[in-house]
Amino acid sequence: MHILVMGAGVVGVTTAWYLRKAGYEVTVVDRQSRAALETSYANGGQISVCHAEPWANPKAPLKVLKWLGQADAPLLFRPRLDPGQWRWAMAFLAQCTSARAAHNLRQMVNLGTFSRACLQALRDETGIEYDCLTRGILHFYTDPAEFESALEPARQMRELGCDRQVVDVDRAIELEPALAPARDRLAGATYTAEDESGDARKFTQALALMAEAAGVRFRFDTEILGFDKARDRVLGVRTLRHGHHETLRADSYVLSLGSFSGPLARQLGLHLNIYPAKGYSITVPVKNEEAAYQVSLTDDEYKLVYSRLGDRIRVAGTAELNGYTRTLNMTRCRAIVRRCAELMPEAAYWDQAEFWTGLRPATPSNVPYIGRSHFGNLFLNTGHGTLGWTHSCGSAAALAAIVAGGRPEVDFNFTGL
Repeated sequence: MHILVMGAGVVGVTTAWYLRKAGYEVTVVDRQSRAALETSYANGGQISVCHAEPWANPKAPLKVLKWLGQADAPLLFRPRLDPGQWRWAMAFLAQCTSARAAHNLRQMVNLGTFSRACLQALRDETGIEYDCLTRGILHFYTDPAEFESALEPARQMRELGCDRQVVDVDRAIELEPALAPARDRLAGATYTAEDESGDARKFTQALALMAEAAGVRFRFDTEILGFDKARDRVLGVRTLRHGHHETLRADSYVLSLGSFSGPLARQLGLHLNIYPAKGYSITVPVKNEEAAYQVSLTDDEYKLVYSRLGDRIRVAGTAELNGYTRTLNMTRCRAIVRRCAELMPEAAYWDQAEFWTGLRPATPSNVPYIGRSHFGNLFLNTGHGTLGWTHSCGSAAALAAIVAGGRPEVDFNFTGL
């Protein structure tokens, strides 16, 4: 059986890997010249089961309203004459109830825990290297109200098997001494020892090479234009490569094109409620080893995540709902640098920050689409938002089980099941 995977980001490449392990013939198609050159290129680097609280929660609407006029707000909504944006926003508001938030948190924790275990097994099996650190993730808070509001989600996560422990300021600095300069500003923290960090681009590109050695074919520099279909089956994918049109055919297909999955799926009459949440990151050389963190950090108040990638520091976050533009907003870039320099001034050469932005494929609930579509031979693995790296291995392993006609080993509401 031949399966064509659309997309060579971290989700598409892991999907190809697990499908090949299951014995399928696999081809991956992507418009870039190699794997992980779009949203997986410079993300926050965290494998963060503890980052499962959905954006859509009872406190979100008031926060979004408060941030509307702030160019450097953690979540920035820029209204456009775009029906897709407004459809997404209305669905987001519908998810902001306590019941929906609790349901979605359960989904995210279950998938995240399973996915982290899959990644660890893959790492043990292959020896893949990607600047991995297994020192946990520490959420820190400089606003007492934000810290207080984190206690209930942390309790819910513990009940679901994610051991996110509440710690005081002294324990937070014991876990990560790099936070010592900010001691007087800290209100509290939570710590998840089992979580990890690593370079998603290094991982994806290394896994793509391993997959290719195992027999997966990659067709790069190939733009996907649309589909040939008949009734409830996809017959082929229409592509453009180096000026030549070609229809690629397979027995089954997997859509893993991130934020671009929605527009393409609409050609088939599939309405995936995915909208790009533009995120930013900075990558900075370490300045002082003793002042630079080793534990991955999350600054919940500013919606930033910090990862140590060898001799580099990566800080990523914020979300801008502003269409498909990838233009850097320097106000938002400078806000990240300013926050980092205030908290850990000697950790890095903050004035040498390399800026990047990418389009994270967000669903209103934060829960991705994984499973079979109503086309019998089209499968979905997309819409992972800010957690594509965290959920990639588990999503791919689960999808491989679904393609084989089985049920995955994780309690999750899979599409088409």
